[in-house]
Amino acid sequence: MSGVRLHVAGSVAELQLQNPAKLNCLTVEMLDQLASHIEMIEAHAGIRAVVIIGEGEKAFCSGADIKAWADLAPADFARTWVRGGHRSLDRLARLHKPTVAALNGHAFGGGLELAAACDIRVISPEAAIALPEAGVGIVPGWSGSQRLARLIPEGMLKEMALFGRRIGADRLHACGFAAAIARDVRSAAQEIAGRVAALSPRATEITKAMIHAGLGEDSAALIEALGSAAIAATPDRAEGVAAFQGKRKAEFPGT
Repeated sequence: MSGVRLHVAGSVAELQLQNPAKLNCLTVEMLDQLASHIEMIEAHAGIRAVVIIGEGEKAFCSGADIKAWADLAPADFARTWVRGGHRSLDRLARLHKPTVAALNGHAFGGGLELAAACDIRVISPEAAIALPEAGVGIVPGWSGSQRLARLIPEGMLKEMALFGRRIGADRLHACGFAAAIARDVRSAAQEIAGRVAALSPRATEITKAMIHAGLGEDSAALIEALGSAAIAATPDRAEGVAAFQGKRKAEFPGT
């Protein structure tokens, strides 16, 4: 039975993709579970970092389950499958806590897009990434042509998306897509997550927001969130709330 398992140990949460019979390919139910877990992690003050890994040793995630979308009408394919998957992966990308993808095996199509939505990646020496969509007559639908373009060189992206080539661990580490190559990717990812979890959670949250704003990742909401956080700490905000609640005219100190 497929699913996404959530396990919390101390301040680190691990999300494991569980569909090993199909190389951890993503179903509608798995995408919904992923989004639900992320919502819980966002609200859980004790969780300070997240690791995402696939079950087994063959694949991190082989992409989207073709049976989930093959028979959809064009409008439903675009509206339900593509936009629905986008919402789940965008939610992951915009999670304010640091995320590490542990590529214990191949990451193809939607699986690669899932890894790209994380902050950094650790990869097994035998693992490779690919965008095989053109081979089945479709295009990358969950930001493979957008978010991924910020993470790897244009030529490498075109090798995969246009020419169907796979890119191995050494090249991915050399270009910065993978932070490390490790035989035991789970241990390596957990170690990285443990180190970041020991840092100031507010500092990492705000730093991640500033970086994402600069990259255009949900920049409008991030700019307003940062501005709102700044104003919330001022005496003006305290006076404004107190005046409203006391039904009197506010006298803002401006400090």
